[in-house]
Amino acid sequence: MASKHVVIVSREMTSFVGGGRCDATRVPPDALLLGFGGVQEPVVSTLTPHEFGAGAEEHLLVFAVTRAACVRLFGELPDPAARWYLPSDLRALGQSIVAPDSEPAAADMLRLARSIELLCQFFAALRAGRMVPVDAQPSLSESDVARVAAARRIVDERWHEKLTIDDIARSCGLNRDKLTRGFRELYSCTVAEALSERRLRQARELLAASDLPVASIGYRCGYLNNASFTRAFSRRFGMAPTAMRRVGIAA
Repeated sequence: MASKHVVIVSREMTSFVGGGRCDATRVPPDALLLGFGGVQEPVVSTLTPHEFGAGAEEHLLVFAVTRAACVRLFGELPDPAARWYLPSDLRALGQSIVAPDSEPAAADMLRLARSIELLCQFFAALRAGRMVPVDAQPSLSESDVARVAAARRIVDERWHEKLTIDDIARSCGLNRDKLTRGFRELYSCTVAEALSERRLRQARELLAASDLPVASIGYRCGYLNNASFTRAFSRRFGMAPTAMRRVGIAA
């Protein structure tokens, strides 16, 4: 059977990309093994050495990084028995490692950089509580947790559309009440709060990276008038959009 493509990130980390088995001889000593379930399947799990050898074919992306490096850099190791739903931004980052948007000669350089980024973002998401354990919610079935996670991806990816709770619920095969309860249990917020957070973060990025008028940014991010955008932005970030832009320019 073919082996996955090997990317040596450092002496302490190797990425295994694509289909096939992982070459165990390229694994750093005492490595933590993280398998991203096909990347298209938004679940990440720690792998045992047996799973790494015999079951890694189902993962299009596997990280092998020394435990010492994880403790030194991030101060912790993930629960070895846990599986987590992968947030959509991390899933997109994983997909970009499997299929980088670059010339073939530069592909491995891009994979190396994005492997480091994905590892850092994974541990940051763990600390922030954004990594939802697959089996952590006894009041929801595993299939319902997967549907709620799919709803969160809709919020993250289609935030610019005129989404309603009913639209999202229908898209994910959930009723409104179960979707609302699922968001509170998994993400400690409402669907509307998650959507507002996504839109406001995008607005902050546009303020920093573009010279679009503030009102245009608000409209692009789903706010029908500048007053409502300014109020929401000020509540979230502690300053008005115009003030944040001035601070960014000054910096």
